[in-house]
Amino acid sequence: MAKHSYEFKKKIVLEYLNSDEGCISISRKYGMASSSQLLKWVAAYKAFGDDGLKRSRSQKIYSFKEKLSVVESYLTNEISYQELAIQVGINNPSMIARWVNEFRIAGPDALRSHKKGRKRTLNKSQTKKTDTQVQ
Repeated sequence: MAKHSYEFKKKIVLEYLNSDEGCISISRKYGMASSSQLLKWVAAYKAFGDDGLKRSRSQKIYSFKEKLSVVESYLTNEISYQELAIQVGINNPSMIARWVNEFRIAGPDALRSHKKGRKRTLNKSQTKKTDTQVQ
């Protein structure tokens, strides 16, 4: 479950945008650990509206080419993860950070999708033979 609800986020963001108070004083007022989270919410709200504050329930699968282009644009431009996420239309900048770290460690193949789970130990032909032998 998310730490902060959509209503809480929207309340704080609107208070920040409509008042003269700074982000530090508002984040202290509501007991937040740091003011940087409030600034991230404000940027997401400005870029995506209400959807920027909502937790996405759908898991969009990005292709290898999309991931690679995002990583390359991050590495070639001097831009933050947050700004790049807004440009590309991704609501989660930490996902871009993960892609960049994987790219730096293992190269472009790390961005390809991989099968999950345990590998098969038996081939289909072997299982058919054992089924016919049992009968």
